Amino acid sequence: MIEFLNETVLWWHWIIFGVILLIIEMNLGTFFILGLGVAAIVVGILDAIAGVSFSVEISVWMILSVLSIMAWLKWFKQESISNSGQSNYSLDTIGTVIKEIRPHSRGKVTFDTPVLGNSSWHATSKIDIDKNRRVKIVQINGQLIEVEPIQ
Repeated sequence: MIEFLNETVLWWHWIIFGVILLIIEMNLGTFFILGLGVAAIVVGILDAIAGVSFSVEISVWMILSVLSIMAWLKWFKQESISNSGQSNYSLDTIGTVIKEIRPHSRGKVTFDTPVLGNSSWHATSKIDIDKNRRVKIVQINGQLIEVEPIQ
């Protein structure tokens, strides 16, 4: 079987395969198949220049494909900051207390930039925070934001 593939699969087959994968990627828009298509084109160019065997071609294509998938997962995957199911939001957002916050009760904070689409939020804290004090977000707990004063 390998002898048959060595004789019948030529360099331009790899390039056509890569172009087909790129066309599929343009229709999907995920950037996932992009690396597979580019890897196939690279293998076609390698075969045209060096004339390697099919087993080497398939090995190079698999290695390049795995590397492209690893790169895709590294650069396009966003890490979640909160485990509460809320959106991925920066926890270093600064705001001003507009209604004093006492432990085990709610106060109100206005943030300099909107947090999850709103700039004014009910907030909690583990310590007393007076009105007009600058605070930063510690944690997002569902609909409540836990804050602490900026030192």
